[in-house]
Amino acid sequence: MTTRATDDRVRVRKYSALGRITINRPEAIGAVDTPMLRAIAGALDGFRTDSDIDTVLVDGTGERGFCAGGDVRQLRAAIRSGDVAGAAEFFRVEYRTNAAIAEFPVPVVAFADGVTMGGGIGLAGHARVRVVTETSRLAMPETRIGFTPDVGGSWLLARAPGRIGEYLALTSETMDPADAIYAGFADHFVRREDLGAVRDALENRADPANPTELVMLFDETPEESGLVGAREWIDDAFAGETVLEIRERLGELARDPRWQREERSPASALAALEERSPTALAVTLAAIRSSRTLPNLRAALEQEYRLVMWFAETQPDMVEGIRAQMVDKDRDPRWSPARDEDLADDVVERAFAHPVAALFD
Repeated sequence: MTTRATDDRVRVRKYSALGRITINRPEAIGAVDTPMLRAIAGALDGFRTDSDIDTVLVDGTGERGFCAGGDVRQLRAAIRSGDVAGAAEFFRVEYRTNAAIAEFPVPVVAFADGVTMGGGIGLAGHARVRVVTETSRLAMPETRIGFTPDVGGSWLLARAPGRIGEYLALTSETMDPADAIYAGFADHFVRREDLGAVRDALENRADPANPTELVMLFDETPEESGLVGAREWIDDAFAGETVLEIRERLGELARDPRWQREERSPASALAALEERSPTALAVTLAAIRSSRTLPNLRAALEQEYRLVMWFAETQPDMVEGIRAQMVDKDRDPRWSPARDEDLADDVVERAFAHPVAALFD
């Protein structure tokens, strides 16, 4: 049964005890804007009060992916036009939706099939049952566009093994399904061709098996994550106290012949950091380490809200990064400042002290 949604790009349906929310914007790989997020939040509210519902499935349409993130072009346009309130509303609706998924009273199952990045992680990464496929490509790519991992990404990154969180956050490295499971962004590997059967099982189950048990019927063991073999140099380099120290350690490790033939290597990580905004790197490193001390996802989202609004209201790099990567696509952002050495000593302190309204009432 299809129920009424507030946005045609979000399909909301009910099948007996299963509520289903489908992102239907395949031409943009499921990129979400404020109206879409409101529609998802509204669907969750409706399912929360429906006593028939015992499971919610979140998935997407299209071959390319579940959700490529937030619609950052619209976000950039809002900031450039002086509509900071519009940007703030986008983040507030998004983060509250992320928390609602994590705290939902019945299990939420998410299919992170294909491209699942940024805001897509916020919708899938906090579900109780997180499924990836052989096509899944997950990432928190925010430093690539001049700001910091959000949507609860800092919470997930902070709990990845060793220094994997710092590595993924600072480099914006993409995870395959094995990486995603190893790093704690996903739980189960299911072949894309079997997702329909999983949906059918969730919709039509005749016994009280819970969603995890049903997904396990289709679960396969992926190959070992490449992050496992890279842990030695990642943990060494990304334990550095500052971004500058991390760079120096990567430079030293890049000369070690053990790592020179690997696709993931100290040299490739160093090259990624050299392309990133120094401001974004410094704030992101502090955010991941701060998130390790926080009590829950809500606290991490509160922290992220403060940081992203600092970027939106006071820093040029977010607008410039979106321009370079998503608008003009020249891949040549002009960061301000352009070098780690030119960052103000108090830049991180100012970001964490930025005044914002409470995210949660």
